[in-house]
Amino acid sequence: MLTSEQLKAVRKIQIRTSHLVSDLFAGQYHSVFKGHGMEFTEVRHYMPGDDIRTIDWNVTARTGVPHVKRFVEERELTVMLLVDTSASTHFGTVKQLKSEMAAEMAALFAFSAITNNDKVGLILFSDQVELALPPKKGTRHVLRVIREVLSFTPRGRGTNISAALEYLTRVTKRRCVTFVISDFLDPDARLALKIANRRHDVIGVILDDPCDLALPNVGLIALQDAETGEHLLLDTGDGGVRRAYEERAAAARRERDRMLRGIDVDAVVVRTDRPYTEALLRFFRMRERRH
Repeated sequence: MLTSEQLKAVRKIQIRTSHLVSDLFAGQYHSVFKGHGMEFTEVRHYMPGDDIRTIDWNVTARTGVPHVKRFVEERELTVMLLVDTSASTHFGTVKQLKSEMAAEMAALFAFSAITNNDKVGLILFSDQVELALPPKKGTRHVLRVIREVLSFTPRGRGTNISAALEYLTRVTKRRCVTFVISDFLDPDARLALKIANRRHDVIGVILDDPCDLALPNVGLIALQDAETGEHLLLDTGDGGVRRAYEERAAAARRERDRMLRGIDVDAVVVRTDRPYTEALLRFFRMRERRH
């Protein structure tokens, strides 16, 4: 049972993201994520101007009248949302937690999908698969997806993207659009992402916070790694300490981006201190230009 605060949060996300979908993203989603090819619908009489390669010779021979096969684009897609629920996502220093942003991203993609009559499924993961909802259509199902992302209490604390992708491969029989929504604090995800991207269209949605990139000058602070529990005492008043942190953070970002490019996984970075609208629009435009 959701608390009143959680119900308010679900409703707020529903209103915000459904407006964004109707105003901005539905058209981009439709043009960027295509179906799986052409689907046969009917046979009809040949008409002047029809491509002779579409003639159905069996029907033509049987009836004595030229007939052609008619095809339409097979549009319906399956969209899978793989959402990181590890302890590091329950962190944020500006407007919202990464986990709250993850819920908003999941809602945005889910509402875009059902607006285009696509199915949406959900896999929540930490260092293990925590919850899976099979793909379905409809607003009620999307609201359940949002509720689960917002309110689910995971058993694990770490991040294992590979486990989520391997589970996806086992339970899905057809190609799907797969959004991996995570802070990507998993150095061992490369092979699983590469394998999954051969079968599916995998997109990384990277959750960033300003303190992932740089430390504020606030003097001596006690830090704890959310996933390992390790404690560290750090003097942020020391310029050398802050520079070393920034250099390590920048190197980690470069390595992450290089890894994703190397296996042809598209990615969009969203931050807890900035509106995500422009980042997503850039992503959709990039995909549209490439396709």
